[in-house]
Amino acid sequence: MIIAIVTLSMRVNDMIRKAVLPVAGMGTRVLPATKVLPKELLPVVDKPLIQYAVEEAAEAGITEIVLVTAKGKDLLVDHFDRSPELERQLEERGKTDLLDIARSTCPRGVTITAVRQPAPLGLGHAVWCARPVVGDQPFAVLLPDDLILGRPGALKQMVDQWADTRGHLVAVENVPLEHVSRYGILDVVEERGQVARARGMVEKPRPEDAPSTLSVIGRYILDPVVFDVLERRQKGQGGEIQLTDAIAATIARVGLAGLRFQGTRYDCGTKAGYVAAIIDQALSHPDTAAAVYAHIQALNIRRAA
Repeated sequence: MIIAIVTLSMRVNDMIRKAVLPVAGMGTRVLPATKVLPKELLPVVDKPLIQYAVEEAAEAGITEIVLVTAKGKDLLVDHFDRSPELERQLEERGKTDLLDIARSTCPRGVTITAVRQPAPLGLGHAVWCARPVVGDQPFAVLLPDDLILGRPGALKQMVDQWADTRGHLVAVENVPLEHVSRYGILDVVEERGQVARARGMVEKPRPEDAPSTLSVIGRYILDPVVFDVLERRQKGQGGEIQLTDAIAATIARVGLAGLRFQGTRYDCGTKAGYVAAIIDQALSHPDTAAAVYAHIQALNIRRAA
């Protein structure tokens, strides 16, 4: 009996249960929409970007989410809190379906904690700020402005794959060579199916210096050894503390693999990516699909005339 208990305990501790969502950025690429409203609250049809990320994390088995925020971003936390006045009005008017929606922004069984990033020192520093909550265990990182739509979600696919790869696992996809300077790029050793094992990562290389075109997208499962490097606060590309550098510095200790996820990724930190996400999601949403499809057809007719 004692052996069985110990084995169960090890399995529970080995699972990915915590996720970090760095949401302290200013969202300057989509101003003026983000002058007051955090970019993570921009809606894609009827849900804000951050809710898509939280629901993706919950589907993957995450039970504790850490929002790394900044001054002026309290609305992000408020979105997942109860709203007694709104709920009272909906209840009095008999709008039970809307009441359920208002109460379900935070998935059942998930706890959301907020910590502050005191200064904009980079993604690596934002992740390091979550260390007191994450502790000494593997954890996930999701960047909400990288919206990935798929079934199952990208993080669920990664958690399932991580059971075999362990160490650091990142979501990847190929990008045009002229775009590699926007991403962290894997230096690939071998590829087997959807998994690419790497010996290194380069942050935003010039096209002529890129070891591949396999770019890291905003989903990570990381071994806690990255915190040891991030704590040194060494600045990298752009004078910021880069998460990519911390991952690269610890590959020899825990390894690194990239997973080619199944799904569609939208860079909602750009205007074009955000609009594309809205159109595609509207075409699959039962409340909007017919009207949006009819509108697109009408546009095509007008252009052909």
